[in-house]
Amino acid sequence: MPATPDEAAAEQERLRPLVDTTGPGPSDLRTVAGIDVAHRDGTDDVVAAVVVLDAVSLRPVETRTACGRAGHPYEPGFLALRELPAVSAALEALERVPDLIVCDGAGVAHPRRFGLACHVGLLTGVSTIGVAKSPPMPFEMPKPARGSWTPQVDGDEVVGRALRTQHGVQPVFVSVGHRIGLDAACDQVLRLARHRLPETTRRADRLARDAALRL
Repeated sequence: MPATPDEAAAEQERLRPLVDTTGPGPSDLRTVAGIDVAHRDGTDDVVAAVVVLDAVSLRPVETRTACGRAGHPYEPGFLALRELPAVSAALEALERVPDLIVCDGAGVAHPRRFGLACHVGLLTGVSTIGVAKSPPMPFEMPKPARGSWTPQVDGDEVVGRALRTQHGVQPVFVSVGHRIGLDAACDQVLRLARHRLPETTRRADRLARDAALRL
């Protein structure tokens, strides 16, 4: 891991060309994992949670958590400095490699086009999607219907989408992490969403929060 934000920025710039933002994603989707991280209030403790779901039933087949210390204060664009060590430990504890990973955070919708989901995608080699709960880039509100979307833009470049996963709910913010195109990423998020957030994120968020309370 880089020791400073300047080193992290240089690493993001170096790794960015390796990100694959094309293609349909996994051809034989059997399992899909969700990753989320909780921060314990008043401390530098972080808990990463990974929940692996059956891709058809969306029932959990495996869960893992890992605790760690956030070595850096939060700075926009450098979430990986705080979260990636714990996320990596939780992923390494899995008994099986998921076919798709959905991260709570940005992928290429990032100032240097290399958010947490890109880190995870390159680290694992697995198709990865970033789904953020708040907008990492400017957007216009999409129409109310489920499946409606508007682009997230940075200058003249489209870097993600604001996507309605249910009628009338606030959108989520989808961007490519690695080895999947934006159309396919949004299709997967819609398929996983029974509520506003995809089921992967909902379950990982709950697991991480519960684990943080037990610290």
